[in-house]
Amino acid sequence: MNLRPPGYEPGELPDCSTPRRGLDCSTLVTIVPMWDWAIWAALIAGAVAGIVATVRLVKRVRETLRDAEYTRRDAVRRIDEFTAKAEAAADRIAVVGDTAQLQESLARLRLSLARLAVLRAALDEARFTFGRVAAVVPRK
Repeated sequence: MNLRPPGYEPGELPDCSTPRRGLDCSTLVTIVPMWDWAIWAALIAGAVAGIVATVRLVKRVRETLRDAEYTRRDAVRRIDEFTAKAEAAADRIAVVGDTAQLQESLARLRLSLARLAVLRAALDEARFTFGRVAAVVPRK
């Protein structure tokens, strides 16, 4: 008497059965999860690259805004110095005498001072706008 259990089907001879596998048992199934992992790895690598690029962009924007602020401060300082010198020169010219040429020079100087005042107002407006932009950019 044979004590071994019968094969896959009743009445089948022992050790003569060949297991039949469907598509769910083939090696193709083990390749699909590898594709899943490859897709996840690519997504994670893309996200990390995006974060790094964003950090670099924010750093460059901060540096550009800081440089723009320094340039604006320097321009305002130089305009103020020039305005003070021009006003002092206008006062000296007014004291010296009343000739036609001096009056013409004084008129040109006052026109230049008026233009500088407009430029100063434009720089102040740019400073206000710069401050609003700088408030949006994250800081350390």
